[in-house]
Amino acid sequence: MRLLSVRPVLSVVIFLVSASAGAEPGAVMNTDEADAVLSILEKRAADLGIAESDWDRLFETEPYIRLKKREAVMKRDFTDEEFREFVLSDDLVANAESLADTLEKWASVDLSSPIAKAMAYLPEGSTIRAKVYPVIKPMTNSFVFEITTDPAIFMYLDPEVTPDKLANTLAHEFHHIGFGGNCPSEATKREIDALPDETAWIAWRLRAFGEGFAMLAAAGGPKVHPHEVSPEEERNRWDDDMSRFEEDLRKVEAFVAGSVDGSLADEEKQKIFRSFYGEQGPWYTVGWKMAVTIEEQLGRQALLDAFCDPRELLATYNRAAAKQNQLGEERLPLWTEALVDATRGRR
Repeated sequence: MRLLSVRPVLSVVIFLVSASAGAEPGAVMNTDEADAVLSILEKRAADLGIAESDWDRLFETEPYIRLKKREAVMKRDFTDEEFREFVLSDDLVANAESLADTLEKWASVDLSSPIAKAMAYLPEGSTIRAKVYPVIKPMTNSFVFEITTDPAIFMYLDPEVTPDKLANTLAHEFHHIGFGGNCPSEATKREIDALPDETAWIAWRLRAFGEGFAMLAAAGGPKVHPHEVSPEEERNRWDDDMSRFEEDLRKVEAFVAGSVDGSLADEEKQKIFRSFYGEQGPWYTVGWKMAVTIEEQLGRQALLDAFCDPRELLATYNRAAAKQNQLGEERLPLWTEALVDATRGRR
């Protein structure tokens, strides 16, 4: 079995990128947790004793400590004892070689490319700082953590994820980090917070369309399919969901209207808001179509301005969609003018 003991421990340098100042060293891909788990799996496969120091090495890694912190924030049980049981499970031992091979392939990914894709869709002068943690863990999700303080991207080590797909996902997450840390401006934040409570609440929730914006950035442009490097099943699901674009836009419209006029109770608002994430729900699909339409019809600067001020997002999309509709290529639905005014605080 070819595991990590036969290759050097990986600490892959990525970059802190500034739109105005170029690139300079600033962040790392930290594989310490995955290395430590694979080392234990190798010993178990070889019927060698696993010392307490092996577990200490794992539990003292930065990715593991921060993973445990994140699970606590999410109010999920996560103990060292339970993690020991997971690491020693027969299924994980059986997959050890595949996991080691995957980690080696992932580590060879040139991270400057996904960072550049993300930066191309951020305001001038933006920066991205991020630590990337490929991790072996019980839950199969990947996520960003502590975006505004010490940004981290936790990537579940999945042998089904190719290096190209990894780069695409990282570009998506890098964009989230840059988007969250660089816009809106402090002045815009204050203006939104000064709106009536219901209007301010929905203005901030409209930033969830950033999922679709990140899909566009990760693809590299509006002419590239957002699942160009995904498995066929994922691409087909996306295409099927996009066939219901108008239907999903109207669902979001009803949610926004009910939130602004107070007809939706708080619990119902939260439930609907979360449901629009789904596997890749309307925050992704409707958000992507809006972003693509704005960029194609009004240009990238208009796209950046709209997403950096959620009060203007629906209005900007309407202008772009109306322009496209005049061309007769595709008839796109528009948000109602009353709703556009309401999200701008002009009721």
